Amino acid sequence: MTKTADGGLSAQLQAERRAVETLYRAFSDHDPDLVDQALAPGWSDIPLAPGQGPGPAGFKPIILSVLAAFPDLRITIEDLIQAPARIAVRAAITGTHQGPLFGIAPTGKAIRFPIHDFHALEGERVSTTWHLEDWFGLFLQIGQFPTRV
Repeated sequence: MTKTADGGLSAQLQAERRAVETLYRAFSDHDPDLVDQALAPGWSDIPLAPGQGPGPAGFKPIILSVLAAFPDLRITIEDLIQAPARIAVRAAITGTHQGPLFGIAPTGKAIRFPIHDFHALEGERVSTTWHLEDWFGLFLQIGQFPTRV
């Protein structure tokens, strides 16, 4: 990691970290418009969620649908590893299944499942995200699997 002479993170690394943290806050703060501050206009999300359109605009409906299913959703960053223009995140999603999710009726069950994301940054915005969520573990916790995704 690049540090300044006084031992602090460089301004660029701080800005990159803020962008990634803002991306997760879009969920935890229930404010999908925060992605406009965090994501580059041509942001690539790999893989896309079912029905997800490209770029930040395509991601906002995904955030809203997840928040509808888990209105108390929180994302907690457990580890963040950073190099210039690259950030890896290990985090956990928690919440209560209170709305439909992939056709599964609300169960009222509390959930917690891990996510692992790798972000490439250009300037002070995330340009690409590769992610892996433990959807299988989530469906086991709520006791049902979607019939179609």
